[in-house]
Amino acid sequence: MLEGSILQQLKTTHNHSTRPIRFGVYYKNTLVSLCHALEDHILSDDSTPLVITAFQRGKWYLQEADRYADIAKYSREIVIMASSDTGFVEHPTSQLPNVDLVALDTSDPVAQEWHLIILSSKYTAMVLCQEISEADYGEAGLPASDIERKFYGLWTFEPELVKETAELAIAHIQQYNPELAQKLTTYKQEIVPAIAKPENLSAVVSRVVDYLQIGQDNLTIPTALRQQSLDRNLVSNEIQAFLRMAQLMDIADVNNPLAAAEVVVLAETMGQLLDLPAWQIKRLRLAGLLHRIDPLQKAESILTPGTSTRYHEDASNTALSCPLVPGAQVLRTMPRLRAVAQIITHQTEWWNGTGEPAGLAGDEIPLESRILALLADFQWRVNQQKSSNQSREQIFTQALDECRQQQSTRFDPKLLDTLALLVMGLQQGLDLPIMIPKVSTGIWLLDSQWDSHSKTSEEISSYPK
Repeated sequence: MLEGSILQQLKTTHNHSTRPIRFGVYYKNTLVSLCHALEDHILSDDSTPLVITAFQRGKWYLQEADRYADIAKYSREIVIMASSDTGFVEHPTSQLPNVDLVALDTSDPVAQEWHLIILSSKYTAMVLCQEISEADYGEAGLPASDIERKFYGLWTFEPELVKETAELAIAHIQQYNPELAQKLTTYKQEIVPAIAKPENLSAVVSRVVDYLQIGQDNLTIPTALRQQSLDRNLVSNEIQAFLRMAQLMDIADVNNPLAAAEVVVLAETMGQLLDLPAWQIKRLRLAGLLHRIDPLQKAESILTPGTSTRYHEDASNTALSCPLVPGAQVLRTMPRLRAVAQIITHQTEWWNGTGEPAGLAGDEIPLESRILALLADFQWRVNQQKSSNQSREQIFTQALDECRQQQSTRFDPKLLDTLALLVMGLQQGLDLPIMIPKVSTGIWLLDSQWDSHSKTSEEISSYPK
């Protein structure tokens, strides 16, 4: 990581904080898809954001300059940092009144970085990366294809992190153009970034996933192995988009900000008590992480009463494979997550058949959906009582008793028996540590056969910090 770069400054700030930053390695084609998605979202939004970018070299800016002329119409201010190349300053986009260029010295570490920072009152987003060194490519050497170039960094929607990075970028611009830096500081202070509303964030995430999939479809490289590596990197980032969205939904609930993480640890433990196979527990974990995403809870389904979805040991590849209504939810855009989307869709079914969206009853309801519904309700009830004067044991007992009142109406009675065993363990000192998911390594949640290839998609440990 280059000394003095914006990425390095951000990492140093968070080295010993309670919120360390998790970085990953991204192929250029992944970053192009991410940036185009975030840039094009500006065109469909009316929040007139402050946009700060770094293009490494002027020639990369020239490839995007026409796009940025359109983006400027919907932005309050755009600042573009890059080392100068022929035509960098002369392009018409650079002459627009709300577009400012910062010509970086070739020795400036930021000239090796690729940034897109978007700060508005409705949502925030950023891509923050720098190209890895030739030595970091190892024995394979520099890639033959431009889309295989690798960058080390992160992308996120988190408001405080985006705001902090914008401040670092403005401080760097101060060295070149103090007047511009002062103007940017004023703009930044006037923008009060908020946790994005579900509908706003859903639109951004949907666009990100769509663009990642388009980038995946357009890959044309010589060997199957290289295609597979690039494909994994794209898929990993599709999952990251959903997980980041889910995390922000949790953060927005100030009264229950750890709901998803706590439901996940309860679900994994219940899955073990039920002796579920590893693939099913893994799928349950991902569904738990995503279960609070608002659009997913309101989704439709074409499952009808009488359609059994009970688990069979020899049906691991077909369980929960029913199709979803097109356009009903953002997760359906990613085929690998269709089963997870179905689990989340049916968490609002009731055991007696009076729930939604399909009116399923009993074992017609997917098992993971039944588990998720019960544990989400149990977790909420426990959280409601945390500020009371009751003991830990009393809180668990009360939450269990309240869930039992809905036995055989809303909840599966067999699962309530399993929950009773789990509560007994908690009352006797069973410790279930809450693990906040490492979003940058989300790909392992999909398919166990990719676990051995995790280094390809997120090669964090291989590169200098």
